[in-house]
Amino acid sequence: MTQARTARFGLGQKVRHIHHVFYGLVLDVDARYQGPIEDIGSINPEQPFYSVMVETDDGVAIAYAAEEALAVTEGVEPISEQEQCRLFTVGSNGRHAPRVHALQ
Repeated sequence: MTQARTARFGLGQKVRHIHHVFYGLVLDVDARYQGPIEDIGSINPEQPFYSVMVETDDGVAIAYAAEEALAVTEGVEPISEQEQCRLFTVGSNGRHAPRVHALQ
C-alpha cells in the first residue's frame, strides 16, 4: 500500500533551492517525479516535485525540483509590488501565478 504524502509547499509560495541557490515561486506540484527516472540520479522519486518559476538574467525559467532540495525563504526580501505586477497575477489570497496563466 502506498502512503499518502502532503506537499510541504503550496502554490504561489516563495522557496529557495538549497543547492543551486535560486529563489522562485511554486507554480505546480506533482506527488512524485514525472520525468525519466534516469534523469534524477540518486534523488528519491517518491516525494513531491515542484515546478518553480525563477527569474534569470535572460527572463523567466521554470525549474523542476525535489521537495528535499527546497526550503522556505524566510528573511528574503520580498519582490516589490511593481515587480509583482510585472511578473504575476496576484490573487486575493496572496498566491502568485505567471501573467501567462490565470489564477482560478
